[in-house]
Amino acid sequence: MKNIRNFCIIAHIDHGKSTLADRLLEYTKTVEGKDLQAQVLDDMDLERERGITIKSHAIQMKYNYKGEEYILNLIDTPGHVDFSYEVSRSIAACEGALLIIDAAQGIQAQTISNLYMAIENDLEIIPVMNKIDLPSAMPDEVEDQIVELLGCPREDIIRASGKTGEGVFEILDAIIEKVPAPKGDPEAPLQCLIFDSVFNSFRGIIAYFKVVNGVIRKGDHVKFIATGKEYDADEVGILKLDMSPRSEIRTGDVGYIISGIKTSREVRVGDTITHVARPAKEAIAGFEEVKPMVFAGVYPIDSEDFENLRASLEKLQLNDASLTFQPESSAALGFGFRCGFLGLLHMEIVQERLDREFNMDVITTVPNVSYKVYDKKGNCMEVHNPSGLPEPTLIDHIDEPYIRASVITNTTFIGPIMTLCLGKRGILLKQEYISGDRVEIHYDMPLGEIVIDFYDKLKSISKGYASFDYHIHDFRPSKLVKLDILLNGEPVDALSTLTHVDNSVTFGRRMCEKLKELIPRQQFDIAIQAAIGAKIIARETIKAVRKDVTAKCYGGDISRKRKLLEKQKEGKKRMKQIGTVEVPQKAFLAVLKLD
Repeated sequence: MKNIRNFCIIAHIDHGKSTLADRLLEYTKTVEGKDLQAQVLDDMDLERERGITIKSHAIQMKYNYKGEEYILNLIDTPGHVDFSYEVSRSIAACEGALLIIDAAQGIQAQTISNLYMAIENDLEIIPVMNKIDLPSAMPDEVEDQIVELLGCPREDIIRASGKTGEGVFEILDAIIEKVPAPKGDPEAPLQCLIFDSVFNSFRGIIAYFKVVNGVIRKGDHVKFIATGKEYDADEVGILKLDMSPRSEIRTGDVGYIISGIKTSREVRVGDTITHVARPAKEAIAGFEEVKPMVFAGVYPIDSEDFENLRASLEKLQLNDASLTFQPESSAALGFGFRCGFLGLLHMEIVQERLDREFNMDVITTVPNVSYKVYDKKGNCMEVHNPSGLPEPTLIDHIDEPYIRASVITNTTFIGPIMTLCLGKRGILLKQEYISGDRVEIHYDMPLGEIVIDFYDKLKSISKGYASFDYHIHDFRPSKLVKLDILLNGEPVDALSTLTHVDNSVTFGRRMCEKLKELIPRQQFDIAIQAAIGAKIIARETIKAVRKDVTAKCYGGDISRKRKLLEKQKEGKKRMKQIGTVEVPQKAFLAVLKLD
């Protein structure tokens, strides 16, 4: 056990984690020949196309150091704020972390928040300055930032380059010297922490775990503590590039178990595996439930696919534990699910994965956040969906979630960023200069304002130089109103949103204009209205496609034409009563991109 090292790689997005992981695998000869490609561990097509890591990936390497063989278990983690839950799970399974910092960009927001997460879990931090081969690298300035952040001696910082392979052997040596061996008792009752799981259509559900105490062997009769279910371990093994079976997995090691589990509800990330014959007294503590930030309805385009969508979401949830969902129904879209996501990128990725991995065509409604609604009697209810709001006469006040946001940027962009944050009802708390021309601005902002397009706007006005991180702070009373969209007097519940009083009129007007462009013309006039309660605040009309019925009455008396036009008018009126207006899928998506 003293020769095992478990570590993860943490960094801000685009600081070169996956490239450095490639070099570690190449230099330890774990991956050779034709398997050696860029971003070896990013095995999802989506990850390769976008050049981002979405899932944490575990792999085992062997390395010879001073004549002894060491086993290194590496977990490569995502850098984007929307996947920070993946990072927290990886950190729970490790004793050390490589903190990667880009020599050209310096410390950014996600670097700091991932670092705090690692420090809370008492991990040994090894600072690595990556990309020093870039012409724009500023190694000395970035070293100053790292020393200031970590308080470590300057000589502890390893200078490396994932592209050229410089400094990789120093990193491997530092892992062995500095990261502590896993603590645990091989003689104690078995305790394994599940940190991930995947669905395999031939073998059922495969759970990845770290052995904290005891030993697990092939054929053991085991029990999952949280669900109380019992299984036989048909196969256990370690994670190389593919899974490689072993007869036993000992304390401190990371591995997988296949036991023919069919239903996804029986495996929970953060659960503990133990033996049935000699069970552990308690589960491993310290694993927190995920808190979704953004809610949106996901509906199948074809209503018969509802059950398939449920099965697809369950399988996806195995692989992505931060996704939460519950059934809901809508008058316009039929049956679907209310899903909770960690952010907008997460929502986009889930939609894309449903399409690629499960062939599910889905409609996603406008994303929103959860609010606390207090009625006149003082009762509180949580509302995730504008259509779940009680009558306005019954509501005393609504509390909305506020976040504590920190933006790290270059001093040149302070003006536009402040204008953006104030436009989103932000309250400036403080601004501090980190070094030379870098400044950190702290804001309190409503979560509902940043949900749709804040991150994209921030990136564009700062030319990509601002980094953004946030956590939920508290709930505060706000003047919120429910904005309904009516088509010919009928509300379309999938388009209703909760918005602040000050923004409601402009938002309603823009929504009506957008829908006028997107809804196809019918044989009758369609009135598009935005309403708050009974008050109409905006209106657009889509004119009818008309046929000239009087064309055959050339010449002659006007009363004949009049008679025909009256007849047509009656027909149009009847048509309007029974005609329904189809809202196309792109109209739902257009609401997200109103700007």
